[in-house]
Amino acid sequence: MVDAVAGAAATQTTTQTGTKRLAESFDTFLNLLTTQLKNQDPLSPLDSNQFTQQLVQMTGVEQQLYGNQLMEKLVANTGSGISTAVALIGKDVQAGTADNAIKDGKATWNYNLNRAANDLKLEVVDSKGRTVYSEAPSDMKAGDHAFNWNGKDNSGKQLDDGGPYTLKVTAKDSAGTAVISKISIQGVVTGVEQVDGKTLITLNGAKIPWETVTSINNVVAPITKTQNDNTPVPDTEAAA
Repeated sequence: MVDAVAGAAATQTTTQTGTKRLAESFDTFLNLLTTQLKNQDPLSPLDSNQFTQQLVQMTGVEQQLYGNQLMEKLVANTGSGISTAVALIGKDVQAGTADNAIKDGKATWNYNLNRAANDLKLEVVDSKGRTVYSEAPSDMKAGDHAFNWNGKDNSGKQLDDGGPYTLKVTAKDSAGTAVISKISIQGVVTGVEQVDGKTLITLNGAKIPWETVTSINNVVAPITKTQNDNTPVPDTEAAA
């Protein structure tokens, strides 16, 4: 990763320097050519073949620099994690983020309290910073907890699928001291994209930074019952 980033920086510096020199050389070339055309001997005009060859050489250098710029972008993409993130598609992952989205009318977060709390409040905040839902769970013991939201706001209105929605956990002990909480989400990665130089993965419909992933698991296919001839049959019990 470090080598890739260093390579990208070196390529970028070289390309920027080359582009600057090309612009300066091209301006000089045009000035010299213009002067030469103005002062050429009418009886011995500028050789058109030589003129064309000079233009071709300048164009070749320009194309090479454009190729370097493309290589720079490819190296930068690799260094920023997009090639690694692509391998997450189809994987069941857990990510340390409070951002999620409503999918199929619901959203689920996991949160961990480092010690027991005496006062606990959960708030779901939309992209504009407005609290759309809040509740005070009665289970405030230390450890892992799951928060399953039905996608309805405080008035009972069902919100549309999408997001992002952010879970905010406020926990305090009996002395009023804040209890530390860690929030995460889990789901199957369905997409990868790069926005403003950042690699994002799509998880439960939400787009989150790929580096927030903390665990990766293969999706296990459901096991079906089989007949004596090993032919798969639906996993249902026969009616009495």
